[in-house]
Amino acid sequence: MLAHDIIIKPIITEKTMGGMPNKKYTFKVAKDAGKIEIKKAVEEIFKVKVSKVNTLKIRGKFRRHGRYQGYTPSWKKAYVTLTEDSKAIEFFEGMF
Repeated sequence: MLAHDIIIKPIITEKTMGGMPNKKYTFKVAKDAGKIEIKKAVEEIFKVKVSKVNTLKIRGKFRRHGRYQGYTPSWKKAYVTLTEDSKAIEFFEGMF
């Protein structure tokens, strides 16, 4: 898989913004991607050094729309921690 196929989009919430001064970033990633693949993809796309990757599978939630019901899609979240000597990701610079 290509790096842009692994990293789908950044997750920008109040909680994830709190980790940015500590160089912790959150991304929505492909469901079948492993920690090593995620690490290589972030390093390739943003030109930074990654020290640690934690992943979490998010189950789809039950939703109803009138008489129709179903589940939202399941997805995977990755918490990426950069090394101390690494530069910050420029995409997130103006947000906090």
